[in-house]
Amino acid sequence: MVTLTFILYLALMMVIGLVAYRRTKDLSDYVLGGRNLGPIPSALSAGASDMSGWLLLGLPGFAMSDGYGAFWLAGGLLVGTWLNWLIVAQRLRTYSHMADDALTLPAFFEKRFGDHSHTLRVVSAFFILVFFLFYTSAGLVAGGKLFNTVFGLDYEIAVVVGAVAVISYTLFGGFLAVSWTDVVQGLLMVGALVLVPVIALSDLGGLTATFAAIEAKNPELLDMFTNVDGSSITIIGTLSLVGWGLGYFGQPHILARFKGIRNKNDVPAARRIAVLWTGISMAGSIMIGLFAIAYLKAGLGDSETVFMVMVDALFHPVVAGILLAAILAAVMSTADSQLLVSSSALAEDFYKALFHKNASPQQLVNVGRIAVVVIAVIATSLALDENSGVLALVSYAWAGFGAAFGPALIFSLYWKRMNRWGALAGIIAGGVTVVVWKQLSGGIFELYEIIPGIILACIAIVVTTLATRPPEQRLQTQFDEVVTAVRS
Repeated sequence: MVTLTFILYLALMMVIGLVAYRRTKDLSDYVLGGRNLGPIPSALSAGASDMSGWLLLGLPGFAMSDGYGAFWLAGGLLVGTWLNWLIVAQRLRTYSHMADDALTLPAFFEKRFGDHSHTLRVVSAFFILVFFLFYTSAGLVAGGKLFNTVFGLDYEIAVVVGAVAVISYTLFGGFLAVSWTDVVQGLLMVGALVLVPVIALSDLGGLTATFAAIEAKNPELLDMFTNVDGSSITIIGTLSLVGWGLGYFGQPHILARFKGIRNKNDVPAARRIAVLWTGISMAGSIMIGLFAIAYLKAGLGDSETVFMVMVDALFHPVVAGILLAAILAAVMSTADSQLLVSSSALAEDFYKALFHKNASPQQLVNVGRIAVVVIAVIATSLALDENSGVLALVSYAWAGFGAAFGPALIFSLYWKRMNRWGALAGIIAGGVTVVVWKQLSGGIFELYEIIPGIILACIAIVVTTLATRPPEQRLQTQFDEVVTAVRS
């Protein structure tokens, strides 16, 4: 019955992909769905593509091993979600449209700063491709663990099966397929994350009995200010967890949802839906990890399989199949978005910008589809290591995007004086800092690399901008027009 449920779910996703394929006419449709998404699909698509497989594997596993410490991470992400929708969404939707209808983040930077050399665009696209290889491979690792645990498939075969499923509908339907499937997947994910802890709590005899059982195993798991060994949580440790929230401002696959929303007036409603979805989902995810401590008699060899183990223990195979499909939904909803952004970077920011400026819309869509396959194959090869951790891979890619693009985007939306040299310096400083910091260890280097990356990126942007000539008057006038349009 579990197998049948998975087959039916995959068939539904393929049907959505084919319907979207018939509505995809040009690169704007393929990359942003013609900028015609309403608040509900925009919010659920942003949330589902954001959270990925780590919400059902990495976060419950982290909560199971670290207890209440997971709330620092979840709190930072919830605040980051809210701030991203509050200070970025409306301005980016308006600015990207007024800046010659920029479809991708690299194209937006190029047109925002009038960089006719394409340097800014190509450097941005390079960092997108590098970090998305790790991010996409994290999703494929999650898919591999799912098929390996549920069906007993060899891990490497399981990764390939998951990759083929994601490629298929992303390849044909583009942004519309990704966004429509994300609505289904987002609802499925939040449903599973609410139902599993509720049933587990019922079996355990209520909150009092559950937390008593957790305390009996290790009382430190119920203290946000201590580690599991009883030592006090450090400032570096706390900042590293909360600092995850800073990454939202630079995630291209989430920012694409802001650019694809129907109009800026839909943003407030989308923000409320997105924050509610995120809050409920992360609370459920943490509760699964915590309740598993009390429910399971013995620990797990891989704590990231805790959601699957709990579902198998609590539910009938038919229901279990539906709930386990939520993991596949989480994997697919993020991996498809990442493949789409990566393929658009190759088609729009490399192929069109450097090699074929007069490429037809159909040519660009075809290049984008070829890029989906190429990138997916490389990401799949990275995911074939069975010892890969979902949370670790996501952590690295999340930091890379947050530091490389977050400061540059925020400054570009709010600082008229900023120029292309400042943007270029910020992107390079942020991205390189994350790569270098990750290789170091001990002392201050235990701090999550996104924080020093963002700090150095901000310094690079301000210093370089003030040390070079202001942007041309046309760009400053455009900035004023955007501000006026957002406020109207």
